[in-house]
Amino acid sequence: MRNIACCVDFSENARTAFDTALELAQKFQANLHILHVLPPPVNPLLEDAEWIMPEEPKKALFLKVEEKIQQDYVSRIGENVNYELVVLDGHVSSEIIRFLAEKDIDLVVLGSYGASGMGLVLFGSVVNSVAHKAPCSVMIVRHKGQVP
Repeated sequence: MRNIACCVDFSENARTAFDTALELAQKFQANLHILHVLPPPVNPLLEDAEWIMPEEPKKALFLKVEEKIQQDYVSRIGENVNYELVVLDGHVSSEIIRFLAEKDIDLVVLGSYGASGMGLVLFGSVVNSVAHKAPCSVMIVRHKGQVP
């Protein structure tokens, strides 16, 4: 195992998934890819042409997300783990699957569901899609004591 990806969304489940991915990266001396995908903004009142976010606000948003990843995840990585921090935007499961194929990932680690109250519905469907379409092995991590 040379390349491990961990999908994070700042939820408790993502932290548990990250801990597992970090432990595996250390054990196998693998590269760790920390991945976050910003979903497209959804506003039914906007016309198709208005949905495109201007580049400057998008760059600022990417920087904020990267800072949060540094703070919540990267700060816990020891010196002996090579890592890459990746922030993408688009359809979440499609971007994850594309990234896994492009980077020749051996294992992707995801939390069982995500951060919001709708996390089980939204992120759960992402996990389901990735589990069925990923070009690599998938590990779905559940927070200890969590009832499905």
